[in-house]
Amino acid sequence: MLIFLVGLLLGVLIGGTLCVRFLRHEISANVGPQLRQLNLKVETLESVLNLALATRHTELTPVGVPPARRDRI
Repeated sequence: MLIFLVGLLLGVLIGGTLCVRFLRHEISANVGPQLRQLNLKVETLESVLNLALATRHTELTPVGVPPARRDRI
């Protein structure tokens, strides 16, 4: 009976170790493409925000009027 119990515990330990190794490998393998997609989305969002800010700045900046001189303040 004791041999059966030791064998069962050893089997559970080895099986758990193999499952953990497999899961770690699969998780690390699937992260790369998702990170690249997320990075592309962030870069696109950053570009859109920069374009919106530049457009808004251009709309608010008067054309032909020199900026105020700081030494007159």
